[in-house]
Amino acid sequence: MRILMVDDDTLFASALQKALQRAGYAVDWIDDGKAFNASMRSAEYDCVLLDLGLPGVDGETCLKALRERNPGLSALVITARGGLMDRLRLLELGADDYLVKPVDLDEVAARVRAVTRRAQQARAGDGSVLSHGELKLQPARRTAIWKGSPIALTNREFWLLEALVRKKGQIVSRERLEEALYGWGDDVDSNTVEVYIHHLRRKLDRGLIKTVRGLGYHLAEEKGNESDKT
Repeated sequence: MRILMVDDDTLFASALQKALQRAGYAVDWIDDGKAFNASMRSAEYDCVLLDLGLPGVDGETCLKALRERNPGLSALVITARGGLMDRLRLLELGADDYLVKPVDLDEVAARVRAVTRRAQQARAGDGSVLSHGELKLQPARRTAIWKGSPIALTNREFWLLEALVRKKGQIVSRERLEEALYGWGDDVDSNTVEVYIHHLRRKLDRGLIKTVRGLGYHLAEEKGNESDKT
């Protein structure tokens, strides 16, 4: 799961970024509202954490731009402004949740899980289940079912598989899969995606994930998850 954090409080943002990364999230951090629109174009995010008192472009303007660009994207405001009217205005503008600094880092992680779970359930529409043939994913609970049995996956294995299922019928590039797993500045080995693909093939079926040389990966057609290796 990939998060964009917009906050110019270096001490707080650095601590929150590390806490969320320990929880398994990929976190990109910018400290100026001017960079918000470019950042939103650079990657696909599951959640935005947004301060209000930003240099360049303020947080309310960023939130309005977010809602115009992506109405379903989860947005959590974290700010020092704690007035009732501030909270009401931001929720009316489209914030999914609102926290007043100082905040507990574990609570932020819990709030992120809550708002993204609601968004995933809304996108899936049927109990938050994504399916492809005999594969069933429940993103809100991070569970995978293969041929009727639960399969134990790591966070990054699950997120990579979820990215492929959400784009089924399409070829997904290695770079796009890396974006689903890591934030800016994270050290990513050149064969990271290949390693996770190998693990998924071992846990599920060798023919479920197909390699298209030079382009990326896609899921096999639902009618035949061949066992041949590509």
